[in-house]
Formats: sequence, structure tokens, C-alpha cells
Amino acid sequence: MRRFPEHPIVGVGAVIVNDRRVLLVRRGTPPLKGEWSLPGGAVEVGETLTDALAREVYEETGLSVRVGPVVEVLDRVHRDADGRIEYHYVLIDYLCQVQGSAEAVAATDVDAVRWADVDALHAFHLAREAEAVIFKALELSRLAS
Repeated sequence: MRRFPEHPIVGVGAVIVNDRRVLLVRRGTPPLKGEWSLPGGAVEVGETLTDALAREVYEETGLSVRVGPVVEVLDRVHRDADGRIEYHYVLIDYLCQVQGSAEAVAATDVDAVRWADVDALHAFHLAREAEAVIFKALELSRLAS
């Protein structure tokens, strides 16, 4: 049960970089319904972190990715109006590269996908943490080149 969990849920996120663009998804389900974020989701029992991320990216966008290094580890805690913990995720974000076609399509729990120019990220009203992870990933990508 993801809502009002007894324990934090482990989630993975993908910072998929293509030149100076990053892939964003607009969430179609709570807790971030209607908000732009990085593709990803919860790790299922028996999955490795990287297998979970590759699966989530494929399910949400139709893209196959090569999962690279960890960019950041952080938590996301959402409280309801009464202050109870409604959602608690421990997120591990990875730098990823597309393998094959970069033609993304919205699927499963997202209602839109966009390749966003990093200079125009403000238009997507990303969470401060997500934007920081993207810029950290871009620096990692630049250093790896």
C-alpha cells in the first residue's frame, strides 16, 4: 500500500539526457498528479534497482535506457491535511542514456512526456529537488564525455 505506508517505499528515477535536453513526464496519478517530474517509480520485490528503473522508464515512455551512475539519493515525504504521512518515498536517481529510438510516448501512469531544453525547465514548474538532480546529472554527463 503506497498511501499511508507503514514503511518508506524505495523508488528510482531516471535523468535521461539527450544533448541539452532531459526527458520529463507529467504524472497521471497521485501523489504528483498533473506535475512534471522525472520518469521512474517504485521498486518491486525481487527487482534490482537498475532493473526496476529500466522497467519503469519503458512502461512510462516506451524508451529503452542504459542505466548509468547514481546522481542523488533523497526522500520525498508528503503529508495530508491532518499532518499524517500520506506518502514516503526514498528515491534513487540515476543518469540514463537512451538505447535505440528517442521517440517517447506517454503510457501507464503518465499523461504526457516531453524532451525539455535545460534552459527552459522553469516552464515545467519542477520541484526544486528535481531541478537540482537534473543539473547534477548534466554535470556528471559532461564530465563523462
